[in-house]
Amino acid sequence: MGGAGLVTIDWGTTNRRIFALDGAGEVISREADALGVTAVRPGGFPGMMHALRATHGDRLFLLAGMIGSNRGWIEVPYLPCPVTLADLAEQLAWVEPGRTAIVPGACVSGTGRVDVMRGEEVQMLGAAAAGLVPPDAGLCHPGTHAKWAQLKGGALVDFRTVMTGELFALLRTHSILAAQMDRPVVDGEAFRDGVQHGFFERALTADLFGTRAQILLGRLQPQDAASYVSGLLIGADVAIGLEIVPAGPVALIGDPALTRLYGAALDHIGRDYREIDGEQAFLAGIRAIAEKLA
Repeated sequence: MGGAGLVTIDWGTTNRRIFALDGAGEVISREADALGVTAVRPGGFPGMMHALRATHGDRLFLLAGMIGSNRGWIEVPYLPCPVTLADLAEQLAWVEPGRTAIVPGACVSGTGRVDVMRGEEVQMLGAAAAGLVPPDAGLCHPGTHAKWAQLKGGALVDFRTVMTGELFALLRTHSILAAQMDRPVVDGEAFRDGVQHGFFERALTADLFGTRAQILLGRLQPQDAASYVSGLLIGADVAIGLEIVPAGPVALIGDPALTRLYGAALDHIGRDYREIDGEQAFLAGIRAIAEKLA
């Protein structure tokens, strides 16, 4: 990268991760906090950037994720697929010219369905740029809104979003199942039984209520409810995602705690996969974008 390096922020809805890179692209500091875009008061982003510069110096800042959404600092347009790292670099939104830029998101439209993503595109394209996945690859980024995607020739050509994580959180806090879903999710018999039903039976909304019936009739232990429901949701998620990634191994990119569960689900149905750390992929994407600005 050269020069004084840069600071990059993976700025999500509820959290943000801040990385300072030196001129060689090596991480010299990292931090994470709960100051996602929804925690910032209206008009508060310039003040936050001032504070960040007081800490990190007057260097290039590359921001990605929900910071570019209609809930963020400014709304940055989505780029239609196919999208490459070169496209992201060329279409950066310079909020502070020469100093602070926001990476655009990606979208799918005109195919009979529409979809959008912000932030995951950096990780997916970064993984390909760093050789963590081949240029033609099927990917999954588990999370609040899981993203299944297809790369061709190193370009993001198609993807689909599944609201799995958000649905699990809602069920855990606001549903009739909430009282039995206070235990951590673990890969075990209950989780894989849920995957089996979620993937093969395609009756998610009925099976969710069936979880309560199983508990009442003594067929499912209350302490296993969270794992079973997680398995149901992830199994249904995988069934949808494999329509985007119909063949070959699936690269799971993101938080290891989530990629591990998705890996267990893929293992249960007999699909090959590999896990890739989301931080490594994100930084690879940002480095590649920065190099194209030199």
